[in-house]
Amino acid sequence: MPDPTPYPVLLADNIARQLGLLAQHLSQAPPAQTAQILGRVLDAGDGVLGQVTVLVETGSRSTQIHTERGSFPPEVWLALGRAANDLNGLCADLSDHAEDFQRLAQPTAASSTARLPTPVASALVARRHR
Repeated sequence: MPDPTPYPVLLADNIARQLGLLAQHLSQAPPAQTAQILGRVLDAGDGVLGQVTVLVETGSRSTQIHTERGSFPPEVWLALGRAANDLNGLCADLSDHAEDFQRLAQPTAASSTARLPTPVASALVARRHR
């Protein structure tokens, strides 16, 4: 008996599993690879975050149509619209750091020199703008 689950649902499940694997790799990656992974994931255009944003925006437009036809409650459409707006804001905030990810992902010639001082952890500064 064939699986009755539609292909797009299976695709979503597979993408979720792949993201879980990527998170495992990220947790163990060295700094340059971490920056490289995050740079690609957080890219607002072609990265995972950008594509999730497009998916949520598309979901918002789709649920708007279903809401207007009475199939979905308005709260669902409004929640997806808010999520799409929040994701767009997040993309804009993170795009300010795209060059940092690119720079940190590049191995430098100086990093192979044995006479470099030992790296020192920097203090973390938490900023929140809303």
